[in-house]
Amino acid sequence: MNYELQTKVGRLSRANNDLKNLLESTDIATLFLDSELRVRRYTAQTAKIINLIPGDVDRSITDIVSDLIYPELADDAREVLRTLAVSEKAAPTNDGYFFKVRIMPYRTLEDKIDGLVITFTDITASKKLEMALRSDQASLEESIATKDRELDGVKKQRQSEDPPKQQKKGSDRGPEDEKEGGGT
Repeated sequence: MNYELQTKVGRLSRANNDLKNLLESTDIATLFLDSELRVRRYTAQTAKIINLIPGDVDRSITDIVSDLIYPELADDAREVLRTLAVSEKAAPTNDGYFFKVRIMPYRTLEDKIDGLVITFTDITASKKLEMALRSDQASLEESIATKDRELDGVKKQRQSEDPPKQQKKGSDRGPEDEKEGGGT
């Protein structure tokens, strides 16, 4: 009996270590909350976004200071618990990073909802590229609008300098037609 217990504890310890190493190796910040929004577990990357320390386990996420600018986090988490629908939002941090925050129900092997899993994926590079592209687009649109205004001004100037030529009355033919046809 004692040997069986030691074997099971050993397997559980290895599984726990495997899980911890897997979570750390993904480089995705992950936060586990219970159904009361208290911190259950978190990865080291999470502590860089939300100022977590080991003593924060069992504290409510609403009581913890965060660099993430996402005041609706607790409300969105409660909504996920209520509806069981995954929530995804992009959120900036105070130091200029951007994260895709994904909140989903924590499901046990028995398919029981036992809290939440929140992942924070760094999307800073793509957000900065998006902002640069929007800035370039705005510059190009302004440049096109300026060129359009310049062209409109040139057209108006030419129209005022060159009034349209009038045709002779009773003739559908223009001056070019009379040269070719001989005008008989």
